[in-house]
Amino acid sequence: MTDIATLWEVGLPLAGAAGGLGYAKVRAPRVFWSLVGLPVTRVRFALTYRSTMDVCGLTVQPSRLRAFMVRNLARRPDVQPVPPKVRRVRGTLTGLRVTLRLPAGLEPADVMAASERLRHAWGVHSVNVVETKPGFVELRMTGYDVFKRVRMPRRRPSGRMVVPVAMREDGTAFVRDYLKVPHALTLGANQSGKSMYQRNLIAGLARLPVALVGIDCKRGVEQRGYAPRLSALAITPEEADGLLDGLVGEMEERFDLLSEHGVGDIWDLPEYLRPVPVVVLVDEVAELFLVATKKDEERRDRMVTQLIRLGQMARAAGIFLEVCGQRFGSDLGKGATALRAQLTGRTVHRVNDKQTAEMGVGDIAPDAVVTVLVIPPDRPGVAVAGDTSGGWSRIRTPALTAAKAAAICAAHAHLTPDLPTVAAYRPVMPVSNGKPKSVPLVKPTPATT
Repeated sequence: MTDIATLWEVGLPLAGAAGGLGYAKVRAPRVFWSLVGLPVTRVRFALTYRSTMDVCGLTVQPSRLRAFMVRNLARRPDVQPVPPKVRRVRGTLTGLRVTLRLPAGLEPADVMAASERLRHAWGVHSVNVVETKPGFVELRMTGYDVFKRVRMPRRRPSGRMVVPVAMREDGTAFVRDYLKVPHALTLGANQSGKSMYQRNLIAGLARLPVALVGIDCKRGVEQRGYAPRLSALAITPEEADGLLDGLVGEMEERFDLLSEHGVGDIWDLPEYLRPVPVVVLVDEVAELFLVATKKDEERRDRMVTQLIRLGQMARAAGIFLEVCGQRFGSDLGKGATALRAQLTGRTVHRVNDKQTAEMGVGDIAPDAVVTVLVIPPDRPGVAVAGDTSGGWSRIRTPALTAAKAAAICAAHAHLTPDLPTVAAYRPVMPVSNGKPKSVPLVKPTPATT
C-alpha cells in the first residue's frame, strides 16, 4: 500500500509536468523552448562544437606558431585543426545566438554553405548566418517554427521613419526604413498575404506623423476603410491621374523650399520649416497601366511618367512610394521597367509563375527566386524580402484583420495632415450621430386627391 501511495505521489506530478510540457510545445513554443529546448541545445552545442565544425569542413590547419607550441610546450604530437573561436553565446525567446571569430582561411560564405548541416547537427529548426563585421559572423538559430504563429518580438527597431512589418526567419523584426529604402515593390498572387502585408504597413504608418496618400483603382475596396487616416485617396484611373499631378506639384514646391534654404534634403531643414513626409500607397499598379481604349493611352503615359518622376526625385522631398501588384514587368507597357528600377525594396509573396518571381527579386538576388517558388499556399503572408544590396530573407506578417487596421487608422485620424496640392482628393467621411438609421417596414404610398 505504501508503494502505491509513493508511486501516486511521485508519478502524478511527473505525468502532469510531462503533459504540461507537451501542451506548451504545441500551444506555447516560446515557453517550451525557454524551459527545455534552450538548455538542451546549449549543452549539445558545447559538447559537440569542435567535432561538428570539423565534419562540416569549417576548420583550418593551425599556424606554424600554434603547431610549434602544441608539439613542444604541450607535448602533444598531433595538432588538431582549428575551428572558429566562440566569442559569445546568448539565448533568446526564439533560439540561440552564437558569435564566431573566423580563423584565417575561412569566409562567411563557407559558414553559410554549411548552415543546413549545422541545423541537423544541433537539432534546431533553422540556422541563419549574418556577417556582423569583418572576420565575425553570428549564427542565429531558431528552436522552433516562428512562422507557424507569428508573434512580433518585444524589442523592435525604432526611428523617424521605421515601421516594423513582419518577422524574419531568424526571429528578428523586418522593418520598412524609408530613410534607407525610400521606395518599394510588393508582389503576390491572390490569397498570398499581400493585403495582410499592406495592412500591417498601414497600421504602422498610421501611428507616425506622416501623410498617407492612397491609390486604389478597384473602386477603393482595399483602402477606403483607411480613409480617416488618408490625406488623399483616388479610386479610379481618372482620379489617380489628377492625384499624381498634384503629388508632382507638391514635390516641386518642396524643391523650391530646399533650394531657398540651400539644403538637399527635407531632414536638413529646421523642424518648424520641415514639410510632413508623404507615403504614397498604390494598391494595384497594373490598373494604372492597362487601358481599354486607345484614347486612354495618353492618360496612361502621363500617369506612368509622373510615377517615374516621383521614384527618381521625390526621396529628397520626403515623398515615398509603396507599389503593390500581382505582376509587374515590361509586358504591362511603356515605362514599367523604368519604374521598377526605382523601387529599391522588394517583397515577393507566393506567385503563379517563375517570371513574376524573377521580376521581383531576380535582378537583385537571383538565388532567392527558388525560395519564392517553393512558398506553400497554405501559409499566406510568407514572403521573400530583399533590396538592391543583394541581401534577402524570408519573412511572414502577423495576422491583422481589415477591421482592426481600419480601427487603428480611425484612432489616429487626428494625425492626418492637410496637403493643399491634393486637397481635392481628401476622402469625405460620412457624419454619423451614433444612431442606427430607421428603415420603414411598410413602403409609403403617395397621397391622392
